[in-house]
Amino acid sequence: MSVNRTLYLLSRLQRHISTRNARTVAGGSVLFHEHHPASFVRCSRNMSSNSSPPNPPDTTLFIPVSLKADSSDNDCTGAELSKTLDKSETLKIINQFYKKKEIRRLAGDSGLDARLFHQAFVSFRKYIMEVPSLPADLHIILSDICCRAGHVVDVFPYFMRHAKQIFPMLDCMDDLRKISDLRLPADWYPDARAIQRKVIFHAGPTNSGKTYQAIQRYLAAKSGVYCGPLKLLAHEIFEKSNTSSVPCDLVTGEEKTFVDPEGQPASHVACTIEMCSVTTPYEVAVIDEIQMIRDPTRGWAWTRALLGLCAEEIHVCGEPAAIDLIRELMYTTGEEMEVHNYQRLTPIKVLDHAVESLQNLEAGDCIVCFNKNDIYSISRQIEAGGQECAVIYGSLPPGTKRAQAKKFNDPDDPCKILVATDAIGMGLNLSIKRIIFNSLTKPNINEKGEKQMEVISTSQALQISGRAGRFSSNFKEGQVTTMQRDDLKVLKEILSQSVSPIETAGLHPTADQIEMFAYHLPDATLSNLVDIFVSLSQVDGVYFVCNIDDFKFLAEMIQHIPLTLRSRYVFCTAPINKKETFVCTSFLKFARQFSRDEPLTFYWVCRHISWPLDPPKNIKELVHLESVHDVLDIYLWLSYRFMDMFPDTALVREIKEKLDDIIQQGVLNITRLIRASDPASDPASGPSMTKVLQTAGSKKVSSRTANGGDQRAQKRSEEVMDSSLASRLVREGKLSRYILQQLQKEWAKGREQKNTNRSALDAELHNYEDKGKRKTK
Repeated sequence: MSVNRTLYLLSRLQRHISTRNARTVAGGSVLFHEHHPASFVRCSRNMSSNSSPPNPPDTTLFIPVSLKADSSDNDCTGAELSKTLDKSETLKIINQFYKKKEIRRLAGDSGLDARLFHQAFVSFRKYIMEVPSLPADLHIILSDICCRAGHVVDVFPYFMRHAKQIFPMLDCMDDLRKISDLRLPADWYPDARAIQRKVIFHAGPTNSGKTYQAIQRYLAAKSGVYCGPLKLLAHEIFEKSNTSSVPCDLVTGEEKTFVDPEGQPASHVACTIEMCSVTTPYEVAVIDEIQMIRDPTRGWAWTRALLGLCAEEIHVCGEPAAIDLIRELMYTTGEEMEVHNYQRLTPIKVLDHAVESLQNLEAGDCIVCFNKNDIYSISRQIEAGGQECAVIYGSLPPGTKRAQAKKFNDPDDPCKILVATDAIGMGLNLSIKRIIFNSLTKPNINEKGEKQMEVISTSQALQISGRAGRFSSNFKEGQVTTMQRDDLKVLKEILSQSVSPIETAGLHPTADQIEMFAYHLPDATLSNLVDIFVSLSQVDGVYFVCNIDDFKFLAEMIQHIPLTLRSRYVFCTAPINKKETFVCTSFLKFARQFSRDEPLTFYWVCRHISWPLDPPKNIKELVHLESVHDVLDIYLWLSYRFMDMFPDTALVREIKEKLDDIIQQGVLNITRLIRASDPASDPASGPSMTKVLQTAGSKKVSSRTANGGDQRAQKRSEEVMDSSLASRLVREGKLSRYILQQLQKEWAKGREQKNTNRSALDAELHNYEDKGKRKTK
């Protein structure tokens, strides 16, 4: 046992003893700070312990259950043993019961806060006043109180009996808390705990060779698994392994490819991280991009792989900011970790000047945008200037992304410019000389699941900037700058900051945990079950529960469809873009067809998506084709979970590949599609994407501006535009300052051209009228 490990165990023991002797400390835990050698990570984070009080439940999530009519309600035994109750007297007794302070105190001790107490009382009063015949015991108690032979407090046991019927979670709160206790996730994986694993952290920036070293060990092993964040990365390792004469299978959410003709598993497998097996033994496992363990939506998959993979060696690759957290997680499993640090193989330089104009672009430039509209606009302007460009963004199919990357990397191809989102941050090998940030604001989802615009973090900026000047590319030095001069100073400040240490790892409730919850709460919806689970869950200080909004969105969408709990859970974990209406509608139809026990055949799918599909004629049709591709992905994803109900996997994959080719052709002709979407997009015919701006400002523009006579009117118009809708679009990140300036210039140019044409037409009409008058004379 190492010195570091011994010190850590001593610190945990002393903390445990201190906690037992100091119960009065807030939160039931004591912070114990020690001074350790530099190589030891100080564990001073507030760790939840078994002695800490449980979190109070969020009672707003407790939905009262509707009580079913009981045959015993027609029993008149109570009236026969006592007397018939007077409704008005009974109502007075019940209202007196509600006003008693001691009743509220007793209810609070039984788990009913003020909100639940009021709801339970309203339901109890309604039950007493409306039921044809009360249970005999309750009838007799109320009769005794009416006769002054009892006290109103005597009603409390019957009130609590009713409260537990409409709020069944009150009767099993201890069991629910045990099920939702997430403080020891390492114990969820007994197979991994049964072996002593060696953990090696390859830490370094992008283009430092950290993943290369891990992959070399993976290829040399007798068996291995690669776990990556993207299908592109898994596919790259799959091809590299088989090219290196190491038989390797590919497993993603939508695809399983076996190199063996008979379908026998190979010794190596490359998979997306959600698909890795935590029961199959391997010699070597590689977990790529470990810093994503903090991702608010997908972080649980990295935690699961790190704690659960059954491999003799676990090679973890990622940012140095994750070293301390991973070491601390390994202490909980009793495993040591060694760290290998790497430096960037090629230099990268932040330029002192911004690009400012698309006319200043050079071969090897990559313009990074954070929304699709900017990609459309910039690519159109680049090709209008006589240059070709490649386009890559997140919703494109993987095959289209690879085709665009190949086009950009090909030295013989005239395409030398790339316009992309931050999707290039990982998964694609690109020969980029200079990264140009079109803007520095990006839409993000916060911990509450709310969308907000934020300046990119240092980690994100480094990840994207690191794509320039890669070791295997044609450029031996990378350059980074911005499109706007004002953004350059901000970018330098972002890159000069150190990356904040990663402090927490994501967790997610499993299907088994939700099933146990449902056993205790059989009448609750899946969405409500998950809400209550998260509300009651207890996590250690190094963990957090991942955002479940997407899960709940799908659960509520298919709540009315009759499905088993396990099937409903699987459907709700499907990777769906909930912003796309066609995708959500298709998902709903899949679930409905599944509930009828009717297989979703190839012909059913073709009829639904109107296959065969024509090449896109405009951007709207291209976006629809991308949605259709997503729908086919969902079919394939479900086919590996419900093989009998989604039987035509091979046929659907075949049309998916054909659709990928159609989308590739559309992206190659993206400029023509943009023009087709808006005929006015051609600079010669005026502005296109400024219609909104025109609406906001056209009424303010003096007619003299079009003739160039009143520049101040034009300036006032731009100020009005900038202070209203335009500024809001910039602030929300839907429009960058550069694009806004270009649109304003095009708009002014279009107005000038339009008014020039109008003046010429007026002159021609005037001449025609003069000729007509002379003929009349």
